[in-house]
Amino acid sequence: MTYWHALILGIIEGISEFLPISSTGHLILTSHLLHLQQTDFQKSFEIAIQLGAILSVVVLYWRMLLVNIDILKRVIVAFIPTAVLGLFFYKMIKEVLLGSYTIVLVSLWVGGILLILFELWHREKESASDRLSDISYSQSFIIGLCQSVAMIPGVSRSAATIIGGLILGIQRKTIVEFSFLLSVPTMAAATGLDMIKSGGHFSSEEFYLLLMGFIISFIVALLSVKWLIHFIKNHTFLSFGIYRILISLLFWVVIW
Repeated sequence: MTYWHALILGIIEGISEFLPISSTGHLILTSHLLHLQQTDFQKSFEIAIQLGAILSVVVLYWRMLLVNIDILKRVIVAFIPTAVLGLFFYKMIKEVLLGSYTIVLVSLWVGGILLILFELWHREKESASDRLSDISYSQSFIIGLCQSVAMIPGVSRSAATIIGGLILGIQRKTIVEFSFLLSVPTMAAATGLDMIKSGGHFSSEEFYLLLMGFIISFIVALLSVKWLIHFIKNHTFLSFGIYRILISLLFWVVIW
């Protein structure tokens, strides 16, 4: 990997992290286009730079995370399923799932169809919860279970949590913001665990590459978050479902 590669992957991560298109899947596909092998460092890089994008949420929503204890407790409850399952399946995720282009493409395609079908079916009720503090602990836990499905590369973490929240009767803007907040402990834990398991084997050059990708993804994600909040006020995720199908077919037929 070169610094140009780190720059490109950082931009891709910053753009895609909070969109319902799977940032992990896009990082894996971009690495394939750049002819980067899925080595242990490459996989760790793809995990770690996601935390850079997630830190943009800390900057934008720090008051909710640090001041509002009720919201923080709900985020912690939602984090528990992914924490437990992620720890248990860490080895399989790192060694098997993250190295499979087939899993990524199938997940993008299937997820696109499900996203389209859901948006065509779903109608938000006037009684939908419009405050983060209205989300119950049981709803938080279920949302966390939905998020854990995104351990499969190509399954979007944001799409899984948002769709789960919409089904539970939470307003779209509210569940999008909750998804943002939930990403903080999720990716902090994932990166921390991976650094403990693998970080000791990295060279100083590789740590510099990590740092560059981390910083770039953080800067780009700041803009991405603000754009998505504005977008969802007047749009559904139907276009993202179509995009997922098209990008998966493009890789199946033309590129891969």
